Amino acid sequence: MIRRTRHDISRRWHTLHGNVRGSLIILLAGLASVAMSALIKHIGQNIPVIEILFIRQFLVLMIISPIIIKNLGTVFKTRVLGMHFLRSLFSLIAMISGFTAVVYLPLAEVTAISFVRTLFTTVLAIVFLKEVVGIRRWSSVIVGFIGVLIIIRPDAGNLNFYAMLAILSALFVSAINIVMRKLSQIDNPSTIMTYQSIIVTSVMAVPSYFVWVTPTPEEAVYILMIGGLMSIMQWLFIQAFKVGEAAAIVPMIYVRLIYAAIIGIVIFGEYPTVWTLTGAGIIMASTFYTMHRTALKKKTGAPTDTPAS
Repeated sequence: MIRRTRHDISRRWHTLHGNVRGSLIILLAGLASVAMSALIKHIGQNIPVIEILFIRQFLVLMIISPIIIKNLGTVFKTRVLGMHFLRSLFSLIAMISGFTAVVYLPLAEVTAISFVRTLFTTVLAIVFLKEVVGIRRWSSVIVGFIGVLIIIRPDAGNLNFYAMLAILSALFVSAINIVMRKLSQIDNPSTIMTYQSIIVTSVMAVPSYFVWVTPTPEEAVYILMIGGLMSIMQWLFIQAFKVGEAAAIVPMIYVRLIYAAIIGIVIFGEYPTVWTLTGAGIIMASTFYTMHRTALKKKTGAPTDTPAS
């Protein structure tokens, strides 16, 4: 009976259009992401962020160690060792700044700021990959950054340090994406994953030793859950992009803001401000337009984003 039910569910699932399945998977991935952030916010009040990250990375290293051992003869072979160190450095900065922002900012606010990653990726692609972008996409990027300014509302006498950390994290996540575009064309995924895990875990071990706070059994469980949710989230994102088209499923990522607002209200008593919601709406609109222009350019093969457009 159970086997038949599972078969029926599987059959119905595969009758859905790929974009529908991809969108549903993205929704689950977004929930896992926000749940992970909520756990980080909770235990980050007592356990240093660097320690949480170290334990999480150590668990990841343990999980992939069979792959490393199995491919010991080839997994460390690379012609771009410096690029692996660069990616690891970017990851360190992105994780430390991002997790710290999660601990001290409202969940909805830090989630909204994270949406600026797509805009940062566009700017970095122009600078480092020499991509040609015209006035329309430049205007979209500028509008998106105005959305960020609306969220954080900076002024000379009251600059929100943790909001700056959230923006810094978004910038370096975008930088990782740029490095990965090059790195993935040179080395295989197991090599990239191995260097990332070993370098990041080793570097985090030193500061973690000096700030170490022994977790309670409950906190240890939460840290294990953080590592598990991170793995689940990454796996779900991979599966989503296997079955769905990026242009169709990426907009579902923004549902994270709804998850973050609900969890923030229910668990932490954080109500999103009108500034956060307005800024997030502007960032999302500019991101959708940037994605539209990029898709149009790829579809036509024409330079639709040249300065004359």
